[in-house]
Amino acid sequence: MNPFIGIIIRSSCVYFFMIIALQLFGKKELSQLNTADVILILLISNSVQNAMVGSNTSLLGGLTAALALFIINVVFKKAMIKSNVIKNLITSKPEILIHDGITDYKTLTRLGITLEELEQAIREHGIEHFENVKLAMFETNGTISVISGENNLVQTKHRRKHIHKSMF
Repeated sequence: MNPFIGIIIRSSCVYFFMIIALQLFGKKELSQLNTADVILILLISNSVQNAMVGSNTSLLGGLTAALALFIINVVFKKAMIKSNVIKNLITSKPEILIHDGITDYKTLTRLGITLEELEQAIREHGIEHFENVKLAMFETNGTISVISGENNLVQTKHRRKHIHKSMF
C-alpha cells in the first residue's frame, strides 16, 4: 500500500477519535477552555502526531497529514449541514440556565458552568440580579445568551461573544 494512503487513513481515524473524545468529555467550546484544557489538547496533538504519519517524518508526510485533516474537516462540515442525523450527533442542544429568575443549578453543574461565569454573563447584558433574567441559555456555540425580564432595559437580546470560534 502507498505510504501516503496510510497517512490519510490514520489521520482520518485520529480526526474522528478527537471529535468523539471532545464530545464525550464535555460540551465546552474552544472559547471556554481553561489552561489545563489547552495543555491537554497540545499534549494530545503531540502524542497522536506519530499515529498519523507513522515512520514517515518527511515534510511531504507531514503536509499529507495536514491536507488530509483539512479536507476531512471541510467534508465533515458539509455533511453536518446536509444531514440532521450527523449534526445532532455532534452538536448539542441549547440548555436553559435561568428561567423567569430561577437558576437551574443542576444544569450549571452538569455543564461545568460556575455561578461566577453565569453572573458575569448576565452583567455583560446589563443585568445585576438573576431574578431580573427572563431567560438565560447556554447556546450550542458555547455562548450564554440572556433575555431580560426588565421592561426598561433597552439591550435585552445582546449575545455574549467570544474571541475564539468553534472548530466544528
